[in-house]
Amino acid sequence: MFAFFGLVSFIPDQFLMPENFFLHKGDKFNLHLLSGESLIKEREVPYDAKQTTRFVIYEGKKKTDLTTIVKNDASPLLNYTMENSGLALVQMNTNELNDIAREDFLPYLTEQGYDEIADKLKNSNALNFTEKYNRYLKTLIRVDNEGGSEFGKILGDDFEIILKKNPYKLNYGDDLTAAIYFKGKPYAGSVELFIKTQSGNVYPQKLTSDASGQVYFNMSREGIYLIRATKFEESKSKDADYQSWVASYTFSFSNHDDAPDTYKEFGFGDKH
Repeated sequence: MFAFFGLVSFIPDQFLMPENFFLHKGDKFNLHLLSGESLIKEREVPYDAKQTTRFVIYEGKKKTDLTTIVKNDASPLLNYTMENSGLALVQMNTNELNDIAREDFLPYLTEQGYDEIADKLKNSNALNFTEKYNRYLKTLIRVDNEGGSEFGKILGDDFEIILKKNPYKLNYGDDLTAAIYFKGKPYAGSVELFIKTQSGNVYPQKLTSDASGQVYFNMSREGIYLIRATKFEESKSKDADYQSWVASYTFSFSNHDDAPDTYKEFGFGDKH
């Protein structure tokens, strides 16, 4: 599984990052799509309508299709007025095709132990190979209070992370369980957890989900949490040589009511 984390480095990670995870009814919710590894921002990614297959916000019983609101190339992705109190969940699914040079890709496959795929691709005369990269991104915010069950909402994505507890109700030292599914079946494999504190330090953890797809971790620090799982396979479609899937989930954990303005104070930019 560690081999795969190297493979996905061909394409930078992307994750959803609100300017503030703690809002009030009537506030503007500004949401960014950031590119970078380990919760470190490398650049801001504008909205790409062609690559986006789903972009939805769930607020209690209200479901809003954001693809009908957001303009192409918007940066930040979203400027949305929160009309309901409680938890709100944003779902964003994207996919893209990328070409990788043969001279880079084949040696890497062999080095990382994917000999069967490498041998098959060696028979091709192509100078480049195509990757189809599928992203399933979520973020969870709190508006006035932590009411609601959106944290565990099952959306039916091909690759999906679901929280079993409400992180905005937890305290220091509490455990949180996440369940991960790939095409409806439990995903058993490597999972990454990153915690970014207000100091700007990032604390990574390598975890493993069990046969039921569940992974367990402790609320050990205040900050922004990113759970991320990846999967790699030879492509079964004609438009790519192999496919990658990534599922990620961001939320904030604070043990007190005076929550920091996360986007600026956690080092993502000057926005409030």
